[in-house]
Amino acid sequence: MKKIPRQVIILGWVSLFTDIASEMLYPVTPLFLTTVLGTSMAVIGIIEGIAEFTAGLLKGYFGRLSDKSGKRSKFVSIGYSLSAIAKPLPGIFPYLSTVVLSRVTDRIGKGIRTAPRDALLAAYANGNTGVIFGFHRAMDTLGAAIGPIIALIWLHFYPKDFIPIFLFAFIPSIIAVGLTIFVKNKTIVSHEKTKEPYFLFWKNAPSGFKTIIFLITIFSLVNSSDVFLILKSQEVSHLNSLAIIGYIFYNLIYAAASYPIGRLSDKLGKKKVFIVGLFIFSAVYLGFAIFPNQGIMWGLFAFYGIYAASTEGVAKAWVSDLIPDKNRGTAIGLLTMLSSFAMMLGSVIAGYLWDTFGSSVPFLLSSGVSFIVGIVFIFMYKHTLTTS
Repeated sequence: MKKIPRQVIILGWVSLFTDIASEMLYPVTPLFLTTVLGTSMAVIGIIEGIAEFTAGLLKGYFGRLSDKSGKRSKFVSIGYSLSAIAKPLPGIFPYLSTVVLSRVTDRIGKGIRTAPRDALLAAYANGNTGVIFGFHRAMDTLGAAIGPIIALIWLHFYPKDFIPIFLFAFIPSIIAVGLTIFVKNKTIVSHEKTKEPYFLFWKNAPSGFKTIIFLITIFSLVNSSDVFLILKSQEVSHLNSLAIIGYIFYNLIYAAASYPIGRLSDKLGKKKVFIVGLFIFSAVYLGFAIFPNQGIMWGLFAFYGIYAASTEGVAKAWVSDLIPDKNRGTAIGLLTMLSSFAMMLGSVIAGYLWDTFGSSVPFLLSSGVSFIVGIVFIFMYKHTLTTS
């Protein structure tokens, strides 16, 4: 087994501390909005949509910019720093407008750093992109489990006292920013920096890459924000704490599965693993729609973790295998940009459907569309996708 490079390990720790902060707030924020500020589901969907749109727009731009400059680490540092500044704002000014500002600013930081960081991860891979991205997702998601645990402990002693949690989140954010000092570029020599216009990149890109981009974008339209899973769990259990525990459980499964599934994708092929992930997603969302049972939801959260481990890092590893290093920032940026735009629209639609027709309808829609996308992937599997 190939050794994981030091720079990948550092980036893993950066993501771990960042996600401790981000995910300390992620399950708390929708509960804060609904129980304290009295916000509707549709408004929450709009907030998440705006946040995803902002991040998506910048992912594409800064991915391309990092290819042109050949220096990715500076975008990593700037992006993580900006997100750190945004974290405590709702704790200082507990208003809806501040929550929107904080969420959008945090996503701006994510938009700046994501594609350059992922391209940097791929640059340090040596025929094992699944392992590299799987390790990074494991560290990232471990932080995503630790953060809500901290929030849950606080809420156990101080129920519905959400404001201090926004302030606590600033601490791991600053640690993450400090660690970015040690992130180094893997040098792209001058003649390898991309110089071709954007339209030429797309024109010359492999057909398999274009197919992946198209189908993942369609899937992302029904892959709305995870806050709806948290709120669905709250609707069933009637307890904020159990909703957060379910989210923690999902992240623990996701973290535990990411590295072994990443290794498996290197051996079996990314597309096979990704397609299985889509069908798991379809089954999970169907379960959330038709089984309003607390016990069943624990199993659904576990399988949702398997789905996430089978798709998120694997998709980026798959794209990294298809695109040369000089254009990886552009390729990953395009993938994440279009996915974010689609998720933005999907979050708004999910919020509207929930408010208008009840919580089961958006979950049924997501289940059906994701199943169809999985079938189309199998069909395209034999025609345009490469063996990676």
